[in-house]
Amino acid sequence: MSGTRITNPILWADVPDIDIIRVESSFYMVSTSMHAMPGCPIMKSANLRDWEIVNYVFDTLEDNDAHNLVDGKGIYGQGSWASSLRYHNGTFYVCFSCNDMQQFYIYRTQDIENGRWERNAIKGLLHDPALLFDAGRVFVFSGNGDIHITELTTDLKAIQPEGICQLLFEGERDGIGLRIEGCHAYKLNGYYYLFFIDWPRTGNGRRRQLCYRSKELLGPYEHKVIVDDDLGYRNKGVAQGGIVDTPAGEWHAFLFQDHDAVGRIPCVLPMIWESGWPVLGEGGKVPEAFETQLPESASKSIAISDEFEYAEDKLALNWQWNHNPDKQLWSVTTRPGYLRLMTGHLASSVVHARNTLTQRTEGPVCSGAAVLELNHMRPGDYAGLVALQNAYGTVGIQVSYSGERYVVTGMNRGDGGMETVERVPYEHSSIQVKIAFDFRESRDLASFFYSVAGEEWTAIGRPLQMTYTLDHFMGYRIGLFNYAEKEAGGFVDFDYFHYMKA
Repeated sequence: MSGTRITNPILWADVPDIDIIRVESSFYMVSTSMHAMPGCPIMKSANLRDWEIVNYVFDTLEDNDAHNLVDGKGIYGQGSWASSLRYHNGTFYVCFSCNDMQQFYIYRTQDIENGRWERNAIKGLLHDPALLFDAGRVFVFSGNGDIHITELTTDLKAIQPEGICQLLFEGERDGIGLRIEGCHAYKLNGYYYLFFIDWPRTGNGRRRQLCYRSKELLGPYEHKVIVDDDLGYRNKGVAQGGIVDTPAGEWHAFLFQDHDAVGRIPCVLPMIWESGWPVLGEGGKVPEAFETQLPESASKSIAISDEFEYAEDKLALNWQWNHNPDKQLWSVTTRPGYLRLMTGHLASSVVHARNTLTQRTEGPVCSGAAVLELNHMRPGDYAGLVALQNAYGTVGIQVSYSGERYVVTGMNRGDGGMETVERVPYEHSSIQVKIAFDFRESRDLASFFYSVAGEEWTAIGRPLQMTYTLDHFMGYRIGLFNYAEKEAGGFVDFDYFHYMKA
C-alpha cells in the first residue's frame, strides 16, 4: 500500500479548535462553528489530509432572538465553542459550552455520518471541555489556567451529584498571557494525558503546546512543553489540539495556527513516544510535509461552486447560514436552478441581515462570483456578495428609496453600519459580482468587481483591509445576501455561485 504525503496546513481555511478521533479506518473531525448554522461540522478522512464535510451536529442550537439575529446583536463570537468528540460503546458524543446560553451541551448519535443527534443541556459552563470515558465513569476536564475535573452521570445527562467535581491543578501564571486551556484528554498505557495550549509573554512569545501526565486521575501531574514552533510563519505558534493513532500504529498530533484574516488553520504532525512522553514533529519543529503509511484518497474541497440545482430545499453541506435562517424566506426549488433570497425583515447592514448564506474562504488566494437577477428588488434593498467579518466589505446592487439601481461597494464604518465606498448607476436587469481574496503572507486584501455579461470585470471601490477580530472570532467568509432597509417583500434570484482557489 502506497502512503500519503501530508503537507501543512492540511486545510488553509478557518477550521479551529479541532478534535479528531479514529473509528476503524476512518478519521472524524469536529471544529468550532459559533454563529454559523448548521453547527459543529463533522468531517471525515481516510488519511488525515483529505477531508470532506459529512454531517452537522445540529441544524439550530437555540431558537431565540439572538440566535435568529433579530435582537440587533446576534451571537457573533459565541454559540458553540471548542467541541470534544469521542466514540464509546457504539455511540459518538460531542460536547461543548455556549457562552451566550451559559450552558454545557452534550449530543450523541450512533451514526455520525447520517444520523440525527440527541441533545442534552446542562446549566453552567465547562470551558473548552475534554470528554474522557474511564472504567465505567465519565469525566470532563475544563478551564482556563485553573483546570477542573467534573464527573458526569454514566448516561451523560447530568453532573454526578456524588461524583468528583474539583480543581485538578493550576497552570503556570508567571510570564503567561493566555494560561493553559483547550484541553484534550486521553488514558493510554497507564497514564492520563492532558494536552493544552498556552501563550507566554517571555521567550518566543507565541502560542505553544503542553502535555500534562499522571498515573493517577487526580494527580499529581507533571508537564512538558512539547511544541514551540511557528512553521516559519510570522511567529504564529502552532498549538491547541490532541493526538490520534492510525490502523498501522503510527501516531499523529493535530493542532492549529492563527493565520490572521483567513482564520485558524489546522495542521497535522508526526508523533512518537519516548519514555512515556509524546514527541511531536521533527526535531521539535512542525514539518511542512512528511510521509505516512495512510492510504491515498480523493481530495474534497471545503468550499465549492454551486449551480443551485436541487430537488429539495436542502443545500450542500459546504454552506452555512450566518445565524439561524428564516426558512420561509429562501428556496432553491421555487425557481429550479436558482437560489431565491427574499426579504422579510428590515436590517441596517449586512451583519444584521438574516439569511446570509456563507462558505469559508481559503488561502493563499481564492475568489467567488455570483449572478443576480434584480427585477423583484424593492426600494431600499441591497443584494450581492459579502466578505464577512466585523470589518466586512460588500459588492452588489442597491436600490435607492426612489427606485434607481446602483452598483455599490460598502464597508463597516465602525459601528456596524455601512459606509458607501463607491456607487455607480446601473440599468440592467442582472449583474455579476465577484470578490477576490488575497491571504498571502497575511496581505489580507479583498477586492471587489462587477460585470454585465461576465466577460470583462470592472473593479469598484477600494480593496478591503481584512482584519480578524475577536467579536466575530471567525475567519473571513464569503456570503450571498439580500436585505431590506425600507420595506420587506422583495427578492433576488442567484443563478449560480462560482468559487475558484489558486
